[in-house]
Amino acid sequence: MSRRAVNPGRRASDGGLPTVASLLHHKSRSPSVLTMALLALGVIILIVYFNSGSGVTVTSRESVSRAEGSCTSEVMQALPYLKKAYGSAMQKVLHVGPDSCTVVSNLLKEGKEAWGVEPYDLDDADSSCKSLVRKGFVRLSDIKFSLPYRPDSFNLVVVSDALDYLTPRYLNKTLPDLARVSTDGLVIFTGNPGQQKAKVSELPKFGRPAKLRSNSWWTRYFIQTGLTENEGPLKKFEQAASKGNYEPDCQIFHLSS
Repeated sequence: MSRRAVNPGRRASDGGLPTVASLLHHKSRSPSVLTMALLALGVIILIVYFNSGSGVTVTSRESVSRAEGSCTSEVMQALPYLKKAYGSAMQKVLHVGPDSCTVVSNLLKEGKEAWGVEPYDLDDADSSCKSLVRKGFVRLSDIKFSLPYRPDSFNLVVVSDALDYLTPRYLNKTLPDLARVSTDGLVIFTGNPGQQKAKVSELPKFGRPAKLRSNSWWTRYFIQTGLTENEGPLKKFEQAASKGNYEPDCQIFHLSS
């Protein structure tokens, strides 16, 4: 890259293209020392700019899904309170969303039966995640279509960082299907409208920018689709969260299936 940037500058200083030298010393054909120094400085700046630019892009791709507008990390924080709220219903759990391997692995270590659906690519998955995929604990599946499970396959279905990327057209199909495979309810984590949306570098992975909807929007939508609030676990969750001084950044909805 540096060679390509330097050569045009040298040809330009020889008179092929207009240069700073031609503007400052139009009567002289030989470039001054100052002109050569300016050209060299410009080439160095270009090289540094392009090299640093690629580094920034890599960092943003690795951090966006785990930090800005992410609710999957919120699931990990909420798990202790979900266990107190749902009790035995946490024995057989399906997690739907990115980084599903992390959630599933955590629950398996605690002796729970857990499975996961990863709606996005797993190209950057580590060896532990790939092992869960090979064993069938985590599946790669497009949630816009029917989930590969029978009705009432799980006690509880937990969803994060997935529904925010669906239009109402697909939500109409996906939400009833999530309820179909659950016996004791759904726990849905969605982003707050105040959270920053996924960066441009994440759009190829998610397919579209997140639509961060308000609490009132989701409440109206759940009523329209026939899903009701799961009042018992909701109260237990709020009590446990209050005692633990847990204040979620994401919106959390507890729904009956």
